[in-house]
Amino acid sequence: MVRERHDPCLRRVPLVEKCGVLMSRPIFNEMSDAQGISRPHYQAFDNWLKGVSAETVQVKQTEADLIFRRTGITFSLNGDEGGTERLIPSDLIPRIIHGKEWAHLERGLVQRVKAINMFLHDVYHQQLILKAGLIPAEQVLANAQFMPVMLGLDLPHQIYAHIAGVDIVRHSDGDFYVLEDNLRVPSGVSYMLSNRLLMLRLFPDLFRRYAVRPVEHYPALLLQTLRSASWVEQPTVVLHTPGRFNSAYFEHAFLAKQMGIELVEGSDLFVRQGNVYMQTTEGPQLVDVIYRRVDDLYMDPLSFASDSLIGVPGLASVYRQGNVVIANALGTGVADDKSIYPYVPDMIRFYLSETPILNNVQTWQCRKPDELSYVLSNLLQLVVKEVHGAGGYGMLVGPTASKSEIESFAKRLKANPDNFIAQPTLSLSACPIFVDQGIAPRHIDLRPFVLMGKETRIVPGGLTRVALREGSLVVNSSQGGGTKDTWVLEDEEAL
Repeated sequence: MVRERHDPCLRRVPLVEKCGVLMSRPIFNEMSDAQGISRPHYQAFDNWLKGVSAETVQVKQTEADLIFRRTGITFSLNGDEGGTERLIPSDLIPRIIHGKEWAHLERGLVQRVKAINMFLHDVYHQQLILKAGLIPAEQVLANAQFMPVMLGLDLPHQIYAHIAGVDIVRHSDGDFYVLEDNLRVPSGVSYMLSNRLLMLRLFPDLFRRYAVRPVEHYPALLLQTLRSASWVEQPTVVLHTPGRFNSAYFEHAFLAKQMGIELVEGSDLFVRQGNVYMQTTEGPQLVDVIYRRVDDLYMDPLSFASDSLIGVPGLASVYRQGNVVIANALGTGVADDKSIYPYVPDMIRFYLSETPILNNVQTWQCRKPDELSYVLSNLLQLVVKEVHGAGGYGMLVGPTASKSEIESFAKRLKANPDNFIAQPTLSLSACPIFVDQGIAPRHIDLRPFVLMGKETRIVPGGLTRVALREGSLVVNSSQGGGTKDTWVLEDEEAL
């Protein structure tokens, strides 16, 4: 296999080179150490990789693209005025995590999501954390994602976030950090599953030789979680989608098929005598659990956005009566708002009396005058995000921004500081990918999916997202990023 000159995937590389300014920060390479030697859990794979020809890689990549196109694994790119659906690029070099590291991540994820669920129950009931002064009450009660309709509502098992996607990054110090929590309608798990199916098909010999823990049972675990969210013994579960024009519609259809449940739109559901029913060819069928992939405000035009054409009129009333479960619960967005994110470690200490296992990324809240002043003075070194933003939209990456972009963003910050937080420009870890010239490192993150029902379950792996452009830190598919399979090994010596 021909590698890029100087074999950059086996050494430390500069983070960003922009306008002649070089930010030389050490980058943790997932595959190799600072001396270019493969890490123990990558050694056998690296030996296999060295024996693969460039022609073989090209054939396999062409086959992968064909499989994804036939399956319909596409996404709409930001800025594409034509709304063209494009393939989600899938790189063929897996991101490998050994068992010891995964066990640490798993403990931290379970702890974090448990505390977040306790926080959600608290703020819609006694509000003890607000009374204790650990979180300013106005940041919760005046938050656009806080839903008064949820006040005093008791949910089965007190669970609000049944499915959580937690974005994890590894910094240059080698440690894992939580970048953000996704609790409303977390997406991307279908790409995790599709990447694994793709790799199993293209490289079956690797899976016969290496002890990679499975992820294929995620749909079964998801269905068990959704069923356990209901008080009903044999509940009917449906997946509520905005429709085929939604950018994540592939995932909605994929998961519904894998779970063996009905994929429904708002027009397929109706409310009658305090219950939700689904229209079928055999007549109305009672619905007990709605796995919703629709944003809160569009769920019920009678209670929220009156112009919503994708919701179910009267749904909120049925929900308040306890006659249907919605997963994730309405109002969970108040816990994944980026202005609340800095307080999650406080939640863990307050509710669990434990030290956080996974650390947050240092965060400045622009609503605070002294922190705003710092951010405005250091925009060239920071990443600034909208508190309600998602998908990589509405953010500034200071080291790669032009002078005019910096000046324009500073005006937005001054005009509405409450709407922004800022974080350091992290040296995200890199993993090698196949490029035209051979192999080169690209920045990555990881989104594991946590399922919380009667039990908390996490499949060993997650969605590894890749910033395909050299030097880019933006991994979101909507911004042109790609994905790769994530291998968690049975134990750290498995490879």
